Amino acid sequence: MTRRQFIAATAALMAGGACTNGSSGAVSLMAAGSLYHAFENGLAKQLSDPSPEIEAHGSVAVARLVAEGKRDPDIVSLADAALFDGPLHPTWHVEFATNALVLAYNPDTAAGRRLAEAGPEAWYEPLLRSEVRLGRTDPDLDPLGYRTLFALDLASRYYEIPELSPRVLEPRQVYPETALISQFEVGAIEAAFTYRSMATARGYAFVELPREINLSSPAHARNWYEQASYRLPDGKVVRGAPISYASTIRHLRPEVQTVFRRQCRGAYLTAFGFSVPDDYPRIHGDAPAPISSAL
Repeated sequence: MTRRQFIAATAALMAGGACTNGSSGAVSLMAAGSLYHAFENGLAKQLSDPSPEIEAHGSVAVARLVAEGKRDPDIVSLADAALFDGPLHPTWHVEFATNALVLAYNPDTAAGRRLAEAGPEAWYEPLLRSEVRLGRTDPDLDPLGYRTLFALDLASRYYEIPELSPRVLEPRQVYPETALISQFEVGAIEAAFTYRSMATARGYAFVELPREINLSSPAHARNWYEQASYRLPDGKVVRGAPISYASTIRHLRPEVQTVFRRQCRGAYLTAFGFSVPDDYPRIHGDAPAPISSAL
């Protein structure tokens, strides 16, 4: 299967219906868009019975859909644990993977070659010169969008370049998280702020950003990441922090627990470009005994 065919098949799968809870034995899993590839092609292939039914959107959109009662999945998995402190408020959740922000590019384009030459020291220069068709996601719908804003704010400080974000970003660059990388295929973009896992899974080259910028290092949380923030449309303020994926169960059936345990502990995560620290999975709150003992 070519990459273009794979993306088309993925889009068709993701459009295949809403996530609902039922008693058929299937497990409904609503997830961040950046988790879809790993869940569908890693987790689901390890589980024939029960088989997870996966629906993916930006994490903010997922949290809103569930909080407003428009979806009732068995499991919710988000790209930012902070969203479990509003709009969702479960009594417990589990952090199970981390990631890093990168600037992915198409090396077959002139713009991509410029970014490759600029590297971690000067990747922003082709962007400032408007030499690159850039893609990003909506900060009101998913953490990748507001983390892109955080990274640019931190880059302004790191490289001592005033107002880097407004000089680089514009509205026409915004795409849904689930469709961002596919924009390389149709030639709409030449580079994108994305997660390392997304670039790795699709085989795209990327510029590694300094740890002060890429939101991957707990050691830089207080003096760097926490200095950036964004206000969501519902008034919630999210602050910069190391990227961490988190999940919770809403319907504690045995088959749901089986999928959840495999989701949180599966080696598939590193195979799909995520990082799993030694102290993960990390439980927060009053998790049910079967979950605590299993993790």
